[in-house]
Amino acid sequence: MKKDLRSQNWFGKKGKDGFIYRAWMKNQGIPDYEFRGKPVIGICNTWSELTPCNAHFRELAESVKRGVIEAGGFPLEFPVMSLGETLIKPTAMLYRNLASMDVEESIRANPLDGVVLLCGCDKTTPSLVMGACSVDLPAIVVSGGAMLTGKYNGHDIGTSDLWRFSEDVRSGRMSEEELNIVESGMCRSRGHCAVMGTASSMACMVEALGLSLPGNAAIPAVDANRKVLAQLSGKRIVEMVQEDLKLSTILTRQAFENAIRVNAAIGGSTNFVIHLLAIAGRIGIPLKLEDFDLFSRNIPLIANLQPSGKYFMEDFYYAGGLPAVMKQIENHLHSDCITANGRSIAENIKHAKSWNTEVIATAEAPINTQSGIAVLRGSLCENGSVIKPSAASPQLMKHKGKAVVFENIEDYKARINDPLLEVDETSVLVLKNAGPKGYPGMPEVGNMGLPTKLLLKGVTDMVRISDGRMSGTGFGTVILHVSPEAAENGTFALIEDGDLIELDVESRILNLLVDQAELNNRKNKRVTFKSPFNRGYVRLFIDHVEQADKGADLDFLKGGSGSEVSRDSH
Repeated sequence: MKKDLRSQNWFGKKGKDGFIYRAWMKNQGIPDYEFRGKPVIGICNTWSELTPCNAHFRELAESVKRGVIEAGGFPLEFPVMSLGETLIKPTAMLYRNLASMDVEESIRANPLDGVVLLCGCDKTTPSLVMGACSVDLPAIVVSGGAMLTGKYNGHDIGTSDLWRFSEDVRSGRMSEEELNIVESGMCRSRGHCAVMGTASSMACMVEALGLSLPGNAAIPAVDANRKVLAQLSGKRIVEMVQEDLKLSTILTRQAFENAIRVNAAIGGSTNFVIHLLAIAGRIGIPLKLEDFDLFSRNIPLIANLQPSGKYFMEDFYYAGGLPAVMKQIENHLHSDCITANGRSIAENIKHAKSWNTEVIATAEAPINTQSGIAVLRGSLCENGSVIKPSAASPQLMKHKGKAVVFENIEDYKARINDPLLEVDETSVLVLKNAGPKGYPGMPEVGNMGLPTKLLLKGVTDMVRISDGRMSGTGFGTVILHVSPEAAENGTFALIEDGDLIELDVESRILNLLVDQAELNNRKNKRVTFKSPFNRGYVRLFIDHVEQADKGADLDFLKGGSGSEVSRDSH
């Protein structure tokens, strides 16, 4: 048993202070012995009816509480800001850092010895982990799980198909009435997206890092085993407190390298890059953009899941889940890394296997040899950009084309369907001012829909470049996270219609083939970006957000702040 419980700095005090801490808790009908030496476990809950992916978390929290009580702990559930990707405007990413601050301050300010992080929808996972890392108490993650596979006309569908259906409507191959029928069959149960989008990539990320119990990533939201895992996680966090197993013990440099390799093997979201960089910054692990390229280069695609493959998260679970994938690439992993259950990765995946090699393939016969995140550099993106090769078209991986430039998302929406738009299938679509400062918040608009005139010709993919992000459910030859963004007045800000752009993914090159003298002339004429936002959190965000290649965290949040409360009260 850990000798000194942090919570006893509140509940163990004598006199007026201890009286106040205990007496007001007792108005909830809590007996005195709950405060006397039991580990107090906070259940950090991102439940919200405005976050549909997390709307079942009240029920999941009850399972966690049972586990905490079973192990002799005292569970206390508390809410933090919830970020629903599907509803929140202008983009949930704008508020990821704000939610992480909420988590950090809520954990530090309260009498907690350990925390269970309940998260599911895209930004709730990184924001909770970022905030918890800053405090560095024992913590374990319980993901909400993916929804059941969608159904339409006898076919399986998932969120990645939304992009296809949208293009079909725009080209006249599908009617709005048919799209409404699809809408009713897409989201058939509680849970987050049914494909390997950002939410599932984040669930895999925390399992690969060792922050959850084995199997956490793939259990569907409605499967009874999700509740079992939640209860076991509640039981385990009490043991972690007793062992003083903190996040900083688990989140080593080797753990981050493991997560990058696993993300490659599952065809995970490009958003993984920006979130893992931010988490590393909070826990104090040096991680660079190039690391994502370096550590995923030799990892084949093992999981055959949309958008890089064919199947869905439900299939992934039945086939063996993440442990089965990690078993296939075990030779590439630091298998001695400790995980939340106190065991090494090697121990956790010792008996793992694939029950369906169409869904989880072998390293010897992978789904695709192209995987991971390729980091591109060149005159167009001085500080880097990313592309997901497994979701791109092979014939476009080496390409030269003339730029068709949209200055912002409103410009894109106004002109993309114009039959007079000067564009053909060899063109490169460029979207500016979708970065952290310029939008603000870096929305998921990088996988721009193709011009209607080209859809009618049967074109299904083009090279697209943006300083924004794209949904983890998206696909195509899409270059994202260009840094510095247009609002920072780098080369990307200077691209004009007709400029020649050179892409060579194999050589990791992205160049703007324009004379430097011409670029200097354009830069001298360019008006410096000035944000229209002058108050509140958005102003704070714009003033302090770092660029995508550094994780888009706020500069003053880097590093840990510890669990000590600066001032006592009463």
